[in-house]
Amino acid sequence: MFMVEKLLLFFENIDSPILQAVLATIFTWGLTALGASFVFFFKTVNRAVFDGMLGFTGGVMVAASYWSLLAPAIELTENSGGIAWIPAAIGFLGGAFFLFTLDKILPHLHINFQQHENEGLKTDWHRSTLLVLAITLHNIPEGLAVGVLFGGVAAGIDGATMGGAIALAIGIGIQNFPEGIAVSMPLRRQGLSRWKSFNYGQLSAIVEPFAAALGAWAVIAFQPILPYALAFAAGAMIYVVVEEVIPETQRDKYTDIATLGFILGFVVMMILDVALG
Repeated sequence: MFMVEKLLLFFENIDSPILQAVLATIFTWGLTALGASFVFFFKTVNRAVFDGMLGFTGGVMVAASYWSLLAPAIELTENSGGIAWIPAAIGFLGGAFFLFTLDKILPHLHINFQQHENEGLKTDWHRSTLLVLAITLHNIPEGLAVGVLFGGVAAGIDGATMGGAIALAIGIGIQNFPEGIAVSMPLRRQGLSRWKSFNYGQLSAIVEPFAAALGAWAVIAFQPILPYALAFAAGAMIYVVVEEVIPETQRDKYTDIATLGFILGFVVMMILDVALG
């Protein structure tokens, strides 16, 4: 509890919500880099552990989508006298369509997939580049979500709290740790050096501070869009979970472990959000 109070005080003493969002997502990027650093000590990771970590990531993202994003979007609209489901539905559909469009355009390759299963526009880019792009695509809505919440806090909008924004950043950071491992380890198995594997792994999350800054700025500049922006981030995150994370955990015999990892991730994120938000 003492550390939580220190975190709240630290962020409350920062005047700029954009800076708050960037610092929070530098933390999430740092945990990605920490996970990627495991490549210096191990060349492979047990597939059961790997699938469990991916499942955990999916659970965190689904819980964050509801507890940190959709529920506040609905509450904000209700408090303002609007029809509660309209911004949530429009924003959610918009976020999912945005990721759908990027998924069809940006060349990428999911972690457990073969080279011929790459998605997006056809390209002869190396497998390592496609893997990093897949996780980068995954991280865009996470950064947006953090930025939108910090922007909402700065705008003084009911339902957006500093504790909730910090809880979301902590949850995303926790699930970024296994993501760093999930990117760097396959690259190492393909023959890349430890240093290159680490660099690719940590670079996959560097997009988060930029997305967070954009999200915070958008909400501050256009305050009425906050419910839509929250739901937009939720829709994008759910799209990633259903289209990418869950299928990756179902390609081997450890589906039960992945499912338990998902449940654990959901509970961890729910506890963080309820306790801090």
